[in-house]
Amino acid sequence: MKKIYLDYAATTPVDKKVLEAMLPYFSENFGNAMSVHGFGQEALEAIDEARAKAALFFKCSPSEIIFTSGATESNNLVVKGILRSHNSIARKAEEKPHIITTAFEHHCVLDACKFAKKDGLAEVTFITPNKEGLISVKDIKAAIQPNTILISVMYVNNEIGTVQPIAEIGKLLKKINIERATEKLPKISFHTDATQAINYFNCDVDEIGVDLLSMSAHKIYGPKGVGLLYVRKATAIKRIQDGGDQEYKMRAGTHNVPGIIGLGAAINAIKTPATLKYIKEITQLRDYLIKRVLKEIPKSYLNGSAEKRSPNNANFRFDDVEGEGLILSLDLDGIAASTGSACSSGALDPSHVLLSLGLRHEQAHGSLRLTLGKHTTKQELDIVIVKIKEVVKRLRKISGNVLADFK
Repeated sequence: MKKIYLDYAATTPVDKKVLEAMLPYFSENFGNAMSVHGFGQEALEAIDEARAKAALFFKCSPSEIIFTSGATESNNLVVKGILRSHNSIARKAEEKPHIITTAFEHHCVLDACKFAKKDGLAEVTFITPNKEGLISVKDIKAAIQPNTILISVMYVNNEIGTVQPIAEIGKLLKKINIERATEKLPKISFHTDATQAINYFNCDVDEIGVDLLSMSAHKIYGPKGVGLLYVRKATAIKRIQDGGDQEYKMRAGTHNVPGIIGLGAAINAIKTPATLKYIKEITQLRDYLIKRVLKEIPKSYLNGSAEKRSPNNANFRFDDVEGEGLILSLDLDGIAASTGSACSSGALDPSHVLLSLGLRHEQAHGSLRLTLGKHTTKQELDIVIVKIKEVVKRLRKISGNVLADFK
């Protein structure tokens, strides 16, 4: 049985050229980058080269790139590090800082903000997206308070693939921060989790107007266990992990040298002419998949905007079908898909992302996320569509809700 992988939003296979770049740093060039001898300096030089590649991609200074274990650590560093910096200055009790984020962020941002609120460290406003899965710039502006110090909005939603107006928010905050400076109010730092955006969208940090940006290598055909945080110079943020002085004293811990080399190689491969051609091709495949599923399966719906959507994401819901049953049945047929975030796949609760769109619990439970990648073919999608139709029909028959008008 040929296996078909349609869960590229969860993780991607390491590209062969990326692996080739990494291999020497597991055994031959194994030095600790903080050691002063030749072995260590060789590793440090390789890290500096990877940092330069990342800085070139984001159009920033190499010193603004902080390597981490991945986006989860980067996002925690943003929320907790910004608060730690703010609270390091003696303030009055009524001067509690305020954070604005969205109700459908990845759990690492959402939970970090919820715990900060629960622990009394900050006030938090959670902006609800519209039914299309899009955040309104007007809602962001309306939520800003004198004590607001951080706004965090995901670039591309990891479950439904909708693209948020990051550049527009960045432009708004640039004007607002100029006004706040004259009023002696704290600067509002702007963060985006760009993990699902790196492959497809503009990540020039000046053009999109962010102060902080996080990502993981394993979403861009790089290795797991490594990511980075872009931190604009002069951003008020403090380290949250104590130990050594690695990463400009922002992130303690021995460097994951092979992983960092892999991240550099993976990010260096993005936005070549071949990549731009691939984006066009994968968008066509996505549209083909969406059109056929919605046409051929009754009571099927697309979750999130059809237009403002990542090129590789198709997120469906089916009436009278339980999502977990659908995923497990497809897996038995050799098809890898998901109901949402891989980080939450063990949970029985319906997706918080789909609930934030206003869907009922039973609707949110009937979701299917298919995410395409550079190895996806039209022939594979044809097979998957047939299998989805078979499984949906069978599950509805079991539940007593058979619909005969399959095409």
